[in-house]
Amino acid sequence: MSITALGYLGVSSPRYQDWREFGGAVLGAQVTDDGPDGAVRLRIDDVDWRVQIHPGEQDRLEYIGWLAHSEKDLPALVDTLAGVGIEASWGSRELAESRGVFTLITFTDPWGFSHEVAWGQTRSASGFIPGRPMSGFVTGAQGLGHVVLILPDVDAGHTFFTETLGFEFSDAIIDPTIGDPEHGFYGRFYHVNTRHHTLALVNGPPHLAGLHHLMLQVRSIDDMGTAHGLLDRHNVPETLGIGRHTNDEMVSFYCTTPSLFNIEYGYDGIELDTDHTPKLFGRGSIWGHKLNPESRHRAPGLMHPLPTPTT
Repeated sequence: MSITALGYLGVSSPRYQDWREFGGAVLGAQVTDDGPDGAVRLRIDDVDWRVQIHPGEQDRLEYIGWLAHSEKDLPALVDTLAGVGIEASWGSRELAESRGVFTLITFTDPWGFSHEVAWGQTRSASGFIPGRPMSGFVTGAQGLGHVVLILPDVDAGHTFFTETLGFEFSDAIIDPTIGDPEHGFYGRFYHVNTRHHTLALVNGPPHLAGLHHLMLQVRSIDDMGTAHGLLDRHNVPETLGIGRHTNDEMVSFYCTTPSLFNIEYGYDGIELDTDHTPKLFGRGSIWGHKLNPESRHRAPGLMHPLPTPTT
């Protein structure tokens, strides 16, 4: 398996400056030195930065940055992608420096998501300084956290991400009581390390795809509860209240970021061992995760139209 973790995430937004308060005071991230274009950069561990919000005229997911096990894995991945008709490009030295990595490849998947697979993520000699008092985030070999992508065809996504990119299937959830009023919720979850899932694919509307949320895991339930208590003070809309998921057993809540997608802010997710057997769950949560009715009037995530098929 060449991909070993979620390394970083980049979006653009006209409200990029709002991330200084949201990222630091609410999430507890360290707002570190700006990017070359003035992007707000958030740090949650010894890596130079993990989330970058670029100035932009509209909210847009710019790239999902995955980490490779070895520099030698990248040429093989280029060949694998070519075998399914996807052209991957080698990033320039300038691009690698801007991402804080040694080398990387870039490609766009069939649903229009821009991916980067990198090796050699730069770490800082100075320690992580949280934006508010807290015990810190769960990262290390588990990476930044997880991302959940909205697709019109979850099963097609399953084939691509497992057979082409090597993600391992963790579990599935089919819950008719949540999600789309007509079709309910259908999600598949994937791991590349001991974190229960680094990627999930969930069903969404036809002709659209998007980023539903980025999950950040903290080391203390008090850190999670403190963040939840700060939402009202900082006028951050809640999406789902505190609850515990069935599959990864994470205790978490969801809130809307200044850039339309959500953050899941969680504690106590399970870790998988080598003999994990995938399961099917009929509910998304054991308890809680009550939907904020106002969130029905917001987009489900940071959405974009599907690419036009080429003939």
